Amino acid sequence: MNADTFFSMLTEKYHILRTHLNERALRLCAAADARSFGHGGIIAVSKACKLARNTIYAGIRELEAEKQTVPDITEPARIRKSGGGRKQLTESNPRLLVALDQMVDPVTRGDPMSPLRWTCKSTTKLAEQLSQKGHRVSQRTVWNLLNELGYSMQSNRKRFEGADHPDRDAQFHFIADKVQEFIQRGQPVISVDTKKKELVGNFKNCGKEWEKKGCPKEVKTHDFVDSALGKAIPYGVYDIANNRGWVSVGITHDTAEFAVNTIGTWWQRMGCKAYPHAKELLITADGGGSNGWRVRLWKVELQKLANKLNKTIHVCHFPPGTSKWNKIEHRMFCHITENWRARPLESRAVVVNLIANTTTKKGLKIEATLDEYEYETGKKVTDKQMIGIAIEACEFHGEWNYKIKASSN
Repeated sequence: MNADTFFSMLTEKYHILRTHLNERALRLCAAADARSFGHGGIIAVSKACKLARNTIYAGIRELEAEKQTVPDITEPARIRKSGGGRKQLTESNPRLLVALDQMVDPVTRGDPMSPLRWTCKSTTKLAEQLSQKGHRVSQRTVWNLLNELGYSMQSNRKRFEGADHPDRDAQFHFIADKVQEFIQRGQPVISVDTKKKELVGNFKNCGKEWEKKGCPKEVKTHDFVDSALGKAIPYGVYDIANNRGWVSVGITHDTAEFAVNTIGTWWQRMGCKAYPHAKELLITADGGGSNGWRVRLWKVELQKLANKLNKTIHVCHFPPGTSKWNKIEHRMFCHITENWRARPLESRAVVVNLIANTTTKKGLKIEATLDEYEYETGKKVTDKQMIGIAIEACEFHGEWNYKIKASSN
């Protein structure tokens, strides 16, 4: 049973008992639970039963005192008379909840000039601001009141992708039809992209891995780039029909030259064996980055590759802001990330080996190599070079969909 399920059950228990137990019985019940749970029990029970920790401490003292004395069963246990004790703050100060609600959500609660609109709304700061407004309240009470108002600690949720291109869905259908056509004709279709750059060295890698209890893998405290090892730049090629992948791990820069060179290496090492009679190649790629449709060098290098392979290269780019739909993202890169979770990428060889040993139940296999070539950034492509490209744009969004034929030039 996980902690959330257990806490939920404990809360439900006290929700039921509260209407059947008097104050003393509820206090002793909570004290008994807290003591039996051990370390952290008082805090957990306090949250579940909505009793102050001091009340639970008092109950524990009562339980300890009763151990040392023989109770007189003829005299009923002392119970505070109805209505006794300190009043709830919300009863004595009915404006407290309204003031707190306005501070937590100032814009929609009619107080856009709240001093906490542009600062972190921690329970400590909320308590300070409430006190300045005449509502004396503790940080712990603020926490309980926020729960009562239906608030909880939550992180941001990625949901909005921005404005969609009007032909977004049409481009998706165009790509899908093109991919299906090539696969039916036995021609290769690859999805390409650059994976996130990774620090090489004894640095923390997200995720958890099985280790001996109390013996986690120790890594560097700060993620400063190692001057000798630098970063790893994995550029991937995913064969959609055969569920096979290739990754070249660069060590300098993610350039169009690096991207196309990786595609060429894939063809030499894997593609030519899988498609010995291929006359064409279809590439699906993101709309930006080193393989973006606006990148001149990308098209110049593709022309060189088409000439070298003597094949026509077709390219389809995904619309802006839709890179997550690229097949390589959820069929290859995600599995690489899963395979090296919590594994410090201590060397370039470790990066290559972890990628190459990534497999799935559906038969994914990946080959990888280290590309130590120093790719230059800022290479300029002249208009004359662009004119020399044997490119043919499709009728539908020719900027995204085009083909480059082999040329003798």
